[in-house]
This record gives sequence, C-alpha cells and structure tokens, in this order.
Amino acid sequence: MPQMAPISWLTLFIMFSLILLIFNFVNYFIFLPTAPKSSHTQILSPTMNWKW
Repeated sequence: MPQMAPISWLTLFIMFSLILLIFNFVNYFIFLPTAPKSSHTQILSPTMNWKW
C-alpha cells in the first residue's frame, strides 16, 4: 500500500482547518440573540432595618 506524500498531509490539514474555521464562524454569526424586554421596572432592594 503506497504511503501519502507529506504535501498531501499538509493540504489535508489546511483544508480541514479551513472547514473547521468556516463552520465556527458561521455558527457564531448566525446566532441572533433576542434583546431582553425591559418594561422599565425598577429593581427593588430590600431595606435593612437594624433594630439595635
């Protein structure tokens, strides 16, 4: 069985690396986060009532 030439391994590595990068970029930029619906509610913090 003949062995693959090193240049062939290099082209395979570059091809699969580019496919991986393109796949990750597409997955990252296709995600559209929805903005949280804020109804201008004020965050109420509990008041500290120290009895001492």
